[in-house]
Amino acid sequence: MTPAATAHNADTQHLSWFGKCEAWLDSKGKGAWIAAMVLGFVFFWPVGLALLFYMIWSKDMFKKSSRSRGCSRRMHVMTSTGNSAFDSYRDETLRRLEDEQKSFEDFLERLRAAKDKAEFDQFMDERAHKAADARRETEEA
Repeated sequence: MTPAATAHNADTQHLSWFGKCEAWLDSKGKGAWIAAMVLGFVFFWPVGLALLFYMIWSKDMFKKSSRSRGCSRRMHVMTSTGNSAFDSYRDETLRRLEDEQKSFEDFLERLRAAKDKAEFDQFMDERAHKAADARRETEEA
């Protein structure tokens, strides 16, 4: 036996069979949990359903999200590389991109406002025409 296997066996000796299964699946990763769930659905659907509910309830499947990785990646970008010329270039480029993003978002907001105004003006014109037509019809009658 390897030392890792001995340590794994020592950790799981006091666990029930369910705890041992859970520890084994955890050691294999998310793919093992998903495979066990699929096999549960294939052979006996209540087992697959129970595994699905357990995975959702335990929230272990959702611990590492892409949002947290993106945040750590962004923080890594902000650290100094040791090259002051590159750091200043990177900071200037990021500032310029943020300014362009803000300008583009402002442009989109103005575009939406102009579209809303045009639609509202069209609605008011149609309403005024309908009212004028109704007034003419009552005058003619």
